[in-house]
Amino acid sequence: MNNNDIFKKLRVALQLRDDQIVEILELVDFRMSKGEIGNFFRNEDHPNFMECGDQVLRNFLNGLVIHLRGTKENPKNAMDVIKQNQETVKKNIVTKLKVETKTEFTREKSERSEIKPKTEIKKKPFNSKDKKQTTKIQVVEKVKFKNGKK
Repeated sequence: MNNNDIFKKLRVALQLRDDQIVEILELVDFRMSKGEIGNFFRNEDHPNFMECGDQVLRNFLNGLVIHLRGTKENPKNAMDVIKQNQETVKKNIVTKLKVETKTEFTREKSERSEIKPKTEIKKKPFNSKDKKQTTKIQVVEKVKFKNGKK
């Protein structure tokens, strides 16, 4: 297992986003951009993939200790911090679902508005007197068939 795998597993286990990782690294005065951090989590085949060095992982772990436990002057409970992160992740998922359903609803609504409803055609009540008098036309004249029988 290399540093990238460890970093990925910690990110998933603690449900951290890239911006939270940037904040954790800033706790130990180590600055990195979101893009650089995103490159650590790419596939090895990707052209922007970067190897996570020992210094980056060490600083992340030191910052993670401060993030979860707090400092000596201001200690924190690690489980409270983890639960708070989980709640924010759940809220983000719920808001994304709401946004997706709203966009689907508005898309369906706009599609419905594009389709013009059929106007009701009022039918006239049936009246037998209005029926046109048609004469029957005989297509076949009266023909006697002789099948050989008398």
